[in-house]
Amino acid sequence: MSEIILQPSGQRVEAKPGETVLAALERAGYALDNNCRAGACGECKTKVLCGEFDQGMVLSMALSSAEREAGFGLMCMATPLSEELEIDYGTEDALPKLFPPRLDVPYVVTDRIQRTPTIVELRIRPTEGGPLRYWPGQYLTISPSDDPTAERCYSIANAPRPDGEISLLITRIEGGVTSGWIHEHAQVGSHLIASGPFGTFIGDPSTETPVVCLAAGSGLAPILALTDAALRRGFPHPVTLVFSARSADDMLAAGLFEWWSSVHPNFKSVVTYTGPEPTEGLKGRIPAVLGDIFTTLGGTSVFIAGSPEFVTDCEKAAKGLGARPDLIHTEGFTDQSVAAR
Repeated sequence: MSEIILQPSGQRVEAKPGETVLAALERAGYALDNNCRAGACGECKTKVLCGEFDQGMVLSMALSSAEREAGFGLMCMATPLSEELEIDYGTEDALPKLFPPRLDVPYVVTDRIQRTPTIVELRIRPTEGGPLRYWPGQYLTISPSDDPTAERCYSIANAPRPDGEISLLITRIEGGVTSGWIHEHAQVGSHLIASGPFGTFIGDPSTETPVVCLAAGSGLAPILALTDAALRRGFPHPVTLVFSARSADDMLAAGLFEWWSSVHPNFKSVVTYTGPEPTEGLKGRIPAVLGDIFTTLGGTSVFIAGSPEFVTDCEKAAKGLGARPDLIHTEGFTDQSVAAR
């Protein structure tokens, strides 16, 4: 058994033998930025101040040799070797704020809806242990019940419900084992295994600013959960959701956007299309048209979810319109065919 010491607070977290630093922190309720959980994205990069650890298999683009020499590691793959491992956690209070993840929980498929030619909405419910406690914006890892090695990450697309039902948006990935199984074989009554919640792409309920959400494709999933939760609790400030689709056939949640607009006067949606086919409405990628939608994003909380390239470009565009870095929250969806474990 090792202890992880969070500096500068001095808080201590026990790590089980073979447990990664990230898993130990999450089990204790501590938030640490992460995304791929496979050493591929670099989101969980952390300075190790003292102690020894096994870094495990990671991609050089996520952790360079210079960063290794400087004492940095990827906590999603790092396992402590020494009795104590001190890491730079960055806050004095270091208070737990996440729900500890539940691991390897059996779920059953309650509905399957083909939302676009390449995206299926899968609705699932735990068969034991009661509803999952999570923050909107977090994600699960799921796998077919007969192949636990095909574990992949999917963001939850709805706010917590009393009946425990969870919605996921699954994009078909060429050669993808889990997405292929879901698209080809998963039906109502099918069983799968899920672990979570994971991730720190969560909104602060006490936010007192307007909110702008930017999403493309199935990156809409965590944005839907965040928006759903905010509107349900009566968030009083303007909420604008900007969604990018290739064509009208790839449009997600149009009916939900219309319903939210009719019920919540502070909600507005904007859709832009990026494909070559003639389509009515705004055209172009969100980073290119953001300045046509907003004159300024100063004092606005901005949430961005999509591919890493999309997130980077949107973040740059948002900053160009005056968005403060501390009010920009991002979730980049790493290609899991690269990040496969």
